[in-house]
Amino acid sequence: MPLSLRDLLDRLPEARWPRLWLSLLCLALWLPGLASLPPGDRDESRFAQASRQMVDSGDYVRIRFGEEERNKKPVGIHWAQAASVQAVEALSLGHRGEIWPYRLPSLLGALLAVLATHHWGRALVGRRAAFLGAALLASCTVLVVETHIAKTDAALLATVAAAMGLLGRAYLAPGAFTARQAAAFWAVLGISILLKGPIGPMVALLAGLTLVVADRAGGWLRALRPLWGVPLMLGMAVPWLVAIGIATEGRFFAEAVGGDMLSKVGSGEEAHWGPPGYYAATFALAAFPAAFLVLRALPTAWRDRMNPGTRFLLAWAAPTWLLFEAVATKLPHYTLPAFPALMLLAAAWAMDPLRRPAPRWLAMLGLGLLWLVALALGVAAAVLPWLADRRVDPVALLVLPATLLLAWGVTRLLRGGTPARAALLGAFLAVPVYGLVLGGVLPRLEAPWVGPRLAAALAQAAPTGDVQGEFGITGYHEPSMVFATGTGTALLRDGVAAAAFLGAEPGRTAAVGERELAGFRAAAGQAGLNLREIGSVDGYNYTRGRRLTLHLFQAAP
Repeated sequence: MPLSLRDLLDRLPEARWPRLWLSLLCLALWLPGLASLPPGDRDESRFAQASRQMVDSGDYVRIRFGEEERNKKPVGIHWAQAASVQAVEALSLGHRGEIWPYRLPSLLGALLAVLATHHWGRALVGRRAAFLGAALLASCTVLVVETHIAKTDAALLATVAAAMGLLGRAYLAPGAFTARQAAAFWAVLGISILLKGPIGPMVALLAGLTLVVADRAGGWLRALRPLWGVPLMLGMAVPWLVAIGIATEGRFFAEAVGGDMLSKVGSGEEAHWGPPGYYAATFALAAFPAAFLVLRALPTAWRDRMNPGTRFLLAWAAPTWLLFEAVATKLPHYTLPAFPALMLLAAAWAMDPLRRPAPRWLAMLGLGLLWLVALALGVAAAVLPWLADRRVDPVALLVLPATLLLAWGVTRLLRGGTPARAALLGAFLAVPVYGLVLGGVLPRLEAPWVGPRLAAALAQAAPTGDVQGEFGITGYHEPSMVFATGTGTALLRDGVAAAAFLGAEPGRTAAVGERELAGFRAAAGQAGLNLREIGSVDGYNYTRGRRLTLHLFQAAP
């Protein structure tokens, strides 16, 4: 007898191979757009270009973007990306000039985070709720986006989920916590330091301190074996830290700690300031489509805070969330380390047959926000091709029906009194939404992807297709352009510098933005250059919010 949809939603959390089903869900959610989305600005292309230069140079200690040192984040993600690129090239699946090999560590990190949430969540909330919580985490917008960006945060989440899962085991059953588990806990935190410095250990430390203060007891911490565990954690990171300190003569620490980390705490770095409450206000989008369930579950979670599993999850999520709300620099992914705990709390409430209903106003707020985000995503996807390229995209018009179907399906099951079914259905119905947006709409845009289009124009103009070392540009210095056109691209100050670059050697090509065009032509005339315009690229610099036109010139013989 064939299963109905409701039967499937009920039975899946009890599936015989839960990790397989979760992995399939993750791949369905995340694979669209992974290879087709061009490199983005700015962080993704900076990370990918620095990793590419590691592979090119064989220097796996220093981190560079072009000729400049990039002393902001530790080296872990660059090692992972370099290994990914080398594996892809060894298998002849791609090459280092493509962006997707650099995204594989993000995808793998997110997958490990989901599986870790399920694995260790079973001891905290039970088997069925752990499956649902992991599925909700996989479908959250912020994590889906992070899997498509070649940087640290999805990989960091894997280490946080694993470390906090082990910490939860130590808290719930310190007598059964083995030395091997303690070693794994500290080793994972050591990897976390190599990925993003103190963030991973900070999450664990805040949770531990919160539990000690709330319980007025901390004897369970001895199960972690900190006397040899802390040296193990530091020992995994210290060799590279010493090497980078010597290689940069201490500049890495001055810039990474003083220039990057402290500036984010005290001021909104790179115009990313946000007020306290920013993450609460944007949670409905960041955790779509699971946010409605988290909102319904929080009052019960607080009332049940004496339950050890619930107590641990609250100690994991709350102080980390509050800390990032207090930090001046705000970016949507900063609170991601708290998401596994929030999803497990939501799933535990949904799976509890004796659950207390959420306050009506909170339930209505969550449902209203679900519909609002669904409508906003659908409308934004429909109008984006028109705003970017002045065209109507039939694929983009399908996003709104997909998001409304998701909201309708969740609402219908909620009215039937089955929030667990509703949440799991939302995760499944998110697959076509993300597939259409990330695999269909965004890769088909033209205006935002200036770098790849510029590289294509240069390849068409150069008989060999090789423009590295022979190309300079002024008026557009975004990292995606450097990744697309090559490490040897000369970033020129202005039109005068572009004319000097063009006249220095034969066979060179220069791209000049319209703002620098008059100065470039004047300087070229004074130098006696016979200019030949070989093409132009129109686009939209979305990091600065303005349209641009780049003109390609060569010096005629």
